[in-house]
Amino acid sequence: MNDDLAALGARIDRTNELLERMLAEVAKTPSTHAIFVDAGYLYAAAGRLVAGTEDRRAFDLDAEGLIDALIDKARTIFADSRLLRVYWYDGARRRIHTAEQQTIAELPDVKVRLGNLNANNQQKGVDSLIRSDLESLARHRAISDAALLGGDEDLVSAVEAAQGYGARVHLWGIEAPEGRNQAEPLLWEVDSQRTFDLEFFKPYVSRRTAAAYDATGATRPSREDVRFVGAQIAARWLASRGREALVELLPGHPYLPGSVDQDLLVEAEELLQYSLRGHADLRRALRDGFWGHLRAQY
Repeated sequence: MNDDLAALGARIDRTNELLERMLAEVAKTPSTHAIFVDAGYLYAAAGRLVAGTEDRRAFDLDAEGLIDALIDKARTIFADSRLLRVYWYDGARRRIHTAEQQTIAELPDVKVRLGNLNANNQQKGVDSLIRSDLESLARHRAISDAALLGGDEDLVSAVEAAQGYGARVHLWGIEAPEGRNQAEPLLWEVDSQRTFDLEFFKPYVSRRTAAAYDATGATRPSREDVRFVGAQIAARWLASRGREALVELLPGHPYLPGSVDQDLLVEAEELLQYSLRGHADLRRALRDGFWGHLRAQY
């Protein structure tokens, strides 16, 4: 009997040892977050806030710059977590990408998911796509935190589904000029909530008018020209900020903080005498040139 007890005790010890090892491995596993953007809410709320209209045809949205700013914000909020990706939900007729949606889909770490767009330009099926992704990622422990930029009450079920599998859902909103633009039941359900103001969105939303630089009839610069300008600006940035600032910036590669990215854009347009707004390929070339010079100096 003593032998049996000793054997049982040994098995318990081995089991405890295995559990301790497992818990240690889990503790070392980095947290993961993802950003979920309801583009319909984004365009309507940001357009109303900055341009005074919800009509997409009346303003331009620098989606690439804004996505980078959201990623940078998430990196600050979820400091000990890594980004899985950004999910961008929008509507399109017969679920066929528009040129703008295709450009967004080609961005790194971005997944575009399309619902239908009916005859009244209303999105259909987007909420169900968000729920499906949120629930699936939480169920498979692919994410620990979800940042949801949206406002529709129909998203409550998506939040509940993700929370049911242990994920925390953080609601991001856009400042409303008057009242609220997010459903109260959604605000009640999430784990945390924050609102981004006019200053956050101003660099990325502009009324659709002819760009001052383009009005001069300037020829569209080549990607190499823009990349060279990016390197020039990087050299000036490094000379004025110093290597300490460079060391702080490098871990964020390939993303730039929103303020740095906006300064880069403005300075490049002045040097080129050409607006880069709406030219995603040239914006990428500009960032490539900027990063290329900085990384070569490290």
